[in-house]
Amino acid sequence: MDEIIRAQNISFHVLERIKAIILNENRRPGDKIPTESELSQRLGVGKSSIREAVKMLEVLGVLETRHGDGTYIKSEPCADLINPLAYQLLVLERTPREIIELRATFEPAFTLAAMESATSEDIEKIEGSITNLVKSIKLGMQTAEEDLEFHYAILASTHNPFIILIGRTILQLFSASIDRSMRSIPEVAVKDHKRIFKAFCAKDKEKLLSAIEESYKGWILNL
Repeated sequence: MDEIIRAQNISFHVLERIKAIILNENRRPGDKIPTESELSQRLGVGKSSIREAVKMLEVLGVLETRHGDGTYIKSEPCADLINPLAYQLLVLERTPREIIELRATFEPAFTLAAMESATSEDIEKIEGSITNLVKSIKLGMQTAEEDLEFHYAILASTHNPFIILIGRTILQLFSASIDRSMRSIPEVAVKDHKRIFKAFCAKDKEKLLSAIEESYKGWILNL
């Protein structure tokens, strides 16, 4: 546990150092930032910490990675870039236990709300997200975004703009750990999503909550 916390603290420190490089070197939107290897050497930290920090900055809308080309400062700012809650949640020091408690408190609540208000169109979108994840896995191209698409679709089914905004912000916190899950146990995510979806469609509250709780087991191992 202590090693995980230390790794997270290093990632936050690296995030700030990368931001300083962007500002101090007067890099502009659309500019390419140093490579992972270059940043690792310049900052004196491992590549895994660099990847984690870059992922956080991607979530914030600061950076975008173009596969096979490199990482660039985004030309067009996104909403998350000016979302103070998203930034505070990402840079706030926290323990894995606190992250688990946050998700275990919020996700069941918004999923139950969505279950009661979902339309047939919402159901189709949730099911479509599972289909998209399966296709990505078959191609070996699955990422956190394919997994999060499922949760975003459920969030949208609440039809409550407050829940959706806060929910998407909170889910961003899990992006890096979900990405690791996608690389190590993608098939488990598919099973979890299908189990949740089945209970969701049946409007079976107990089975839905049980399925959500079960889905955390693989994810927690990748925190």
